[in-house]
Amino acid sequence: MCIYNKNQKGEKIMKKSVTFNNGNLTMAGDLYLPDGFDEHKKYPTVVSVHPGGGVKEQTAGLYAQKLSKQGFVALSFDASHQGESEGEPRLLEDPIARVEDVRCAVDYLSTLPFVDEEKIGALGICAGGGYAITAAQAERRIKAVAGVSAIDIGAMFRGEGTGGTVSSQLQTLEAVAKQRTAEANGAEAMFLTYVPDSPEGFDENTPVLMREGYEYYRTPRAQHPNSTNRFLFRSVDKIMAFSALSQISTFLTQPLLTIAGTEADTRGFSEQAYALSNGPKELFWVDGATHIAMYDTPGYVAQAVIKLTEFFGKNL
Repeated sequence: MCIYNKNQKGEKIMKKSVTFNNGNLTMAGDLYLPDGFDEHKKYPTVVSVHPGGGVKEQTAGLYAQKLSKQGFVALSFDASHQGESEGEPRLLEDPIARVEDVRCAVDYLSTLPFVDEEKIGALGICAGGGYAITAAQAERRIKAVAGVSAIDIGAMFRGEGTGGTVSSQLQTLEAVAKQRTAEANGAEAMFLTYVPDSPEGFDENTPVLMREGYEYYRTPRAQHPNSTNRFLFRSVDKIMAFSALSQISTFLTQPLLTIAGTEADTRGFSEQAYALSNGPKELFWVDGATHIAMYDTPGYVAQAVIKLTEFFGKNL
């Protein structure tokens, strides 16, 4: 069933709630359809992958909506174990599962008669950008891939570039192992937060990413009941073993676009992905934008959507 909504500008948005299979799991998504949609036509299509801790109704859905206004079919969906999608245990952040989610989204889109299966692209925001880029490295049905404020969540958790040491990494993994043993013996699950739950304790040393992450996820700006700002501590061993960028030079031959704000403290990940790619590539800077500002700040999002429309229009 299609539901017509209106965005903040009063524009009519055609959105359809959908489900699709991921093995034995049922995934929940929102399918955005372009103006004048004709089910008898074939459309270029983009999968929009949300950040760690996000859900389909936040920035991934915003970008999907914006791309639908540019003539694309666009799908945003909740990751397995999160949001309205199935998966136990709940609130697991497993990068390998997140990448498989993207592949299963492509499976689903390839069954739709109005999707041109030779023109499917992927877009990811934050950790979703790393997951989308990873998926594209081995998923040849993804013909072009883009990241907005993309990060390699594994490298971030390992502390690469921010003083992380092997000793500290091993100490973390030991703590995860002990917690898993405790839970196997009946202890309650342990959860971590993606961003601070409150601004208490913020000072001049608090990273901009954490300050703005709180403002985005934990205030009415973008707060959503399905985005709880929690993930299982037992996710950390999986995250730390993951690399979004390790096979780019070998396997990513599809066109790559990385978009980052000039003021983003995570901009190095976009630069690294761009440097490693040996295929067609472009790094697009949004002047003055921070990492989180690229999620929903109208002027910055507008610049990104113009570039994404050009990129996917050329390469799909």
